[in-house]
Amino acid sequence: MIENALLHKGLIHTSSRREEICQIFGESYDPDRWKDWRWQMRHRLCKLEHFQGLLKLASAEQRGLSIAPEKFAVAVTPHFASLLDPGDPLCPLRLQVVPREEELTVDAADMADPCGEDHDSPVPGLVHRYPDRVLLLALDTCAAYCRYCTRSRLVSQGEMYPVTRRLDAIVAYLEEHTEVRDVLISGGDPLLMSDEPLDNLLGRLRAIPHIEFVRIGSRVPSFLPQRITPELVAVLRKHRVWLSVHFCHVRELTPEVAQACDLLADGGIPLGSQTVLLKGVNDSEEALKNLFHGLLKLRVRPYYLYQCDPVVGTAHLRTSVQTGIDLISKLRGHTTGYAVPTYVIDAPGGGGKVPIQAETLLAYENGKAVVRNWEGKTYNYVDPVE
Repeated sequence: MIENALLHKGLIHTSSRREEICQIFGESYDPDRWKDWRWQMRHRLCKLEHFQGLLKLASAEQRGLSIAPEKFAVAVTPHFASLLDPGDPLCPLRLQVVPREEELTVDAADMADPCGEDHDSPVPGLVHRYPDRVLLLALDTCAAYCRYCTRSRLVSQGEMYPVTRRLDAIVAYLEEHTEVRDVLISGGDPLLMSDEPLDNLLGRLRAIPHIEFVRIGSRVPSFLPQRITPELVAVLRKHRVWLSVHFCHVRELTPEVAQACDLLADGGIPLGSQTVLLKGVNDSEEALKNLFHGLLKLRVRPYYLYQCDPVVGTAHLRTSVQTGIDLISKLRGHTTGYAVPTYVIDAPGGGGKVPIQAETLLAYENGKAVVRNWEGKTYNYVDPVE
């Protein structure tokens, strides 16, 4: 179904497109090599000349590729590069991974650490902000680098040791803090770890008696679906891991992605998607609805819609908050409830995730609530008499 939809829109690139990418590296296209995730990682596009060989670059992209990598790495997997529209610099996938000169502009609201994670880090590689849950930063590498990355100060900078060198201190902290029941593993992208070290990491966490819930945040299913192998799924299933994936546009939902999601879902891995609201990428009712409907077809539940964090150099990708409120209002009641994520702002400076929505509780007094529904009609709800 996904493949037919993309073929209809002319978005599936045949072997000739893949051949172009392989030629950039002096190789011919081999379907078996293309399916190898390690080959994909070794052949990421990261230089100006790589993109010049694949795309008709706009001047803003030329300048971005010349200068922006000095502050934040550029890398795009061959898989994702094959989906970029070669003639459209405003292609919603290009905007996510190809730097533009606008990244060099610093807005007054920009912050190096917008979520205030460094302040809440008791040991290297661990963020403990909420009472019962922590964020574990596994490594600083991603399959491709989102230009709006909230951790651009850490990711790809070469200053964060792999988790294997920090794990003893992290485990000791978690064993001591028995209030922690939930561990989110992120980074960087934890699914770039090989199966054995990932298995070891998950096993050590699962051995802590009070850890009830382990989840991984990853964009690998979008950027590098070849990494989702039966062996990896077996590791995730063994440790009863939940997976939070990251998709921003329906064009990312290729047949390879559908196959990867099927492997995960059939393997019993619960899947939820976190989407970032981005100007020119998905800031329309049609774009979000197409994405969320497409995700549900793949058994992925849209979970969060994030207001783009005020990361340095991302003002050109950020919408107004009102845009997000309006978009959620246009979805709620007009499509499946499962297709409507929670719209949140990760409060700058370390305030955590704050749900944002149009006003629905108009009044609440003397046990009577006045509520407004998706059509704008009002209704009364009366509390039971004590």
